[in-house]
Amino acid sequence: MGPGYVPLALGVVLAALGLATAVKAYVAPDPAPGAAPAGAVADAGVSDGPLDGPATDGGAADAEELDTRPLAGIQWRPTVGVFAAVTFFALTIDGLGLVPATFGTGLLAALARPGTHPVRALVIAVSLTLASWVIFVVLLQLRLALFGDWLGG
Repeated sequence: MGPGYVPLALGVVLAALGLATAVKAYVAPDPAPGAAPAGAVADAGVSDGPLDGPATDGGAADAEELDTRPLAGIQWRPTVGVFAAVTFFALTIDGLGLVPATFGTGLLAALARPGTHPVRALVIAVSLTLASWVIFVVLLQLRLALFGDWLGG
């Protein structure tokens, strides 16, 4: 067991969990519209509050049609946005350095969520950048270039 054993083992476990989750999502049947989740107890008309939605008579008109097209339920903006953020970090960490690469990654990832206000995305990016600097440079004392060769650092 060398110095890379724990990160390798953790990576294998996380990859296996991700693969199992993806397989389950595509193999498991979708629940029928209006059906209670497995293991749920009928509430006998008791309301949990405003999140229950409007009252209905339970007729066939209330049932939504299931979209049977492949990949129909995927939210593409967050998926592509997070992928773009990770790709941006991988391609720019050496050239830009820790601070700009982390800031850009945080900004892209925050803007991947629909409805995120630009000021909130900036706060997330700055917070992530500061946390990365404190953890990796100050506490762990890693010798990382804060600004890379592309910026004259």
